[in-house]
Amino acid sequence: MSESFNLHGRRDFLKKMTAFGAVAAAGLKTKSAYDPSAKFEIKVSEVELRRTAAGRTLMARVYQPIGQPAGTGPFPTILDLHGGAWNAKDRHAEEPMDRALAAGGALVVAIDMTLAPEAPYPACVQDANYAVRWLKWKAASWNGDPSTIGVYASSSGGHVAELLGMRPHDARYNAIPLTGAPKTDATVGYIAMRSPVSDPYARFQHAEKMKRDAMIKNHITFFKPWETIFESNPQQILDRREKVTLVPLLIMQGALDDNVLPAVQEKFASSYKAAGGQCQFQVFEGCEHEWVATPGPQTDRAREMVKAFIARQLA
Repeated sequence: MSESFNLHGRRDFLKKMTAFGAVAAAGLKTKSAYDPSAKFEIKVSEVELRRTAAGRTLMARVYQPIGQPAGTGPFPTILDLHGGAWNAKDRHAEEPMDRALAAGGALVVAIDMTLAPEAPYPACVQDANYAVRWLKWKAASWNGDPSTIGVYASSSGGHVAELLGMRPHDARYNAIPLTGAPKTDATVGYIAMRSPVSDPYARFQHAEKMKRDAMIKNHITFFKPWETIFESNPQQILDRREKVTLVPLLIMQGALDDNVLPAVQEKFASSYKAAGGQCQFQVFEGCEHEWVATPGPQTDRAREMVKAFIARQLA
């Protein structure tokens, strides 16, 4: 009697442990983590994101970690939004950073966005909003985790990212339908930025003061009608105390930046924290606006800082 009881008890125990192991394994597979010290090989491919009303194809450049034992992943998913004063550049702009983040074990997808001469604000914000929803739909096909989308952005791409993070449900930004996943939202988990244009009107005023005609034109081309430079101004959105979503931010700022002034950036970081958001604001001494484009210790430091920030958000 006792032997039979022990046999059945052991079977029940083994069944429970097997079931527990399956659940645990499933949990491990769906929870993405990020190890800044990891060294993955990277596969780079390109796919079509969407076509604009003017007929231009916006492409997405996919940096996928590979080369580790089968079953590794899914990987954290990061959307890269390029700079270029809303008027220039494309998905290739931040390739060194994208490769560095992917090497740590992240699926990184850099996208083209509509440029101001093609269509003014909010066209590129709509592209970014669409891209978040599209990534949530597509990330799994590249072994990415669609549950939490992070953003890396530079300069004017940082302006787009801040609007994306603060207004994920704005009907104007959600205007491009995603037929494959119509109920998917554009919320993001965190945003890391280099030299974001957090106050475009302040940058415009500085360009006027410095008589930088090209930069003045970039603003006038993008903000049409002109009042949108205030409506879409992240600093002024906080000043107006609009109801916004406050995701964790990392802002990296060059101390010698004469494009986006450090004092303007510091004001935004302080306002964001005062509104209840988390914001890591880091000044890089001796660095200008696009210092990460040049190899060196401060560029390496910026890459490691972004990696560490991502790891903390996913811990």
